[in-house]
Amino acid sequence: MSKITMKKNEMPCQEAADRKTNFNEVALGYSEEVALNEADRCLECKKPKCVEGCPVEVAIPDFIKLIKEKDYKGAATKLKEKNNLPAICGRVCPQESQCEAKCILSKKGDPVGIGRLERFVADYELNLDEIKEVEKIPSTGFKVAVIGAGPAGLTAAGDLAKMGHEVTVFEILHVAGGVLMYGIPEFRLPKNVVQAEIDYIKKLGVKFETNAVVGKATSVDELLEDGFDAVFIGTGAGLPYFMNLPGENYNGVYSANEFLTRTNLMKAYKFPEYHTPIKVGKRVAVLGAGNVAMDAARTALRLGAEESYIVYRRSEAEMPARHEEIEHALEEGVKLMLLTSPTEFHGDEDGNLTGMTCVKYELGEPDDSGRRRPVKIEGSEHHVEVETVVVAIGQGPNPLVTSTTPGLDLNERNGTIKADERGITSKSGVFAGGDVVTGAATVILAMGAGKQAAQAIDEYLRNK
Repeated sequence: MSKITMKKNEMPCQEAADRKTNFNEVALGYSEEVALNEADRCLECKKPKCVEGCPVEVAIPDFIKLIKEKDYKGAATKLKEKNNLPAICGRVCPQESQCEAKCILSKKGDPVGIGRLERFVADYELNLDEIKEVEKIPSTGFKVAVIGAGPAGLTAAGDLAKMGHEVTVFEILHVAGGVLMYGIPEFRLPKNVVQAEIDYIKKLGVKFETNAVVGKATSVDELLEDGFDAVFIGTGAGLPYFMNLPGENYNGVYSANEFLTRTNLMKAYKFPEYHTPIKVGKRVAVLGAGNVAMDAARTALRLGAEESYIVYRRSEAEMPARHEEIEHALEEGVKLMLLTSPTEFHGDEDGNLTGMTCVKYELGEPDDSGRRRPVKIEGSEHHVEVETVVVAIGQGPNPLVTSTTPGLDLNERNGTIKADERGITSKSGVFAGGDVVTGAATVILAMGAGKQAAQAIDEYLRNK
């Protein structure tokens, strides 16, 4: 074996000056040559730790070995044995804290670029001209309803279909995909990629009913009475949190949910070709420092903002966003307003936002999260002129389904569903997973929950 290169192959990207003016994908993907070079870095460990770090248990060394052999279709097939959405995971999964964090190479250098190789293989398959037929599974005769077509629901639906169950997904929006469609920007996750992955789920035999408002038009109990043998709830965390500050109702103060949904799902960046407008001022402040905040701040620049700020009450070291997302945001010109938080918003007589009063913080002792607690500096009030504020401080589950499902135990603190690690809830025949159980988390963790729940549902049905 030739000497292993300790540095990961770089991901080619659009230049920052160009990409902040368009919504095209930032990361361009590995070429075949670069993918082969990266695959050659894999040590083919006898006891691969990387698999332990994958929430959906992809056989990582096996698919990388197939890349080395230039069997890219075989690699895609190997990926899809465990992961129904590889082109999505290859783009938005935080591999650096999961599979790649376990890679032996990371002890002395960069880990293998597992996510980048996953994307390469998935994109190779998506770009094939041939029709990709899916083997038909003999039916078990059982019917399962999946509520929510986000990462958890799509994963559960795909796995259940592979097990031979008849699956129908009920989605409240007019398109399937959940946060993959409405939350993550086009420049990070192209919607044609999401649609292609959903089309694969459909080929497995899964049916989709969009504009289906479970909790209003029908209920979980009615689904169970109408012929479904089990129900999986994967409705995510789409209810935005606000800071409840004075002036929060001024025009120009958005939740990140609304700001990104208008842009991503309703194509506000193509107005008037698409009929949903969005107003963005010259100076935009995004409150929060997670991935959603980075998405909003970068989107604001693409929508014409001259200045886009991340306003965060801790320091850069505590920012929860992925390092890659922070790096891309800074390259594009997003500015950091750290150790700062607003206390009040101000507007003009027409009700439009004009600015906000902020205070400065210093960091004290660590809190329950392990991060140093921000402590307000007395007398540090100051005015910041902004015309748009996007509140990206988190979100929780919408109570529409849970409030209409008697016998379903919830956590009092945040309204999430109580379920064990396999998605089993207090209500017989009802399972749940993803953000509606954990609170807002990552796409891959939601997918892992959907996979665990599918296995539990399969056991439940076969033991009925």
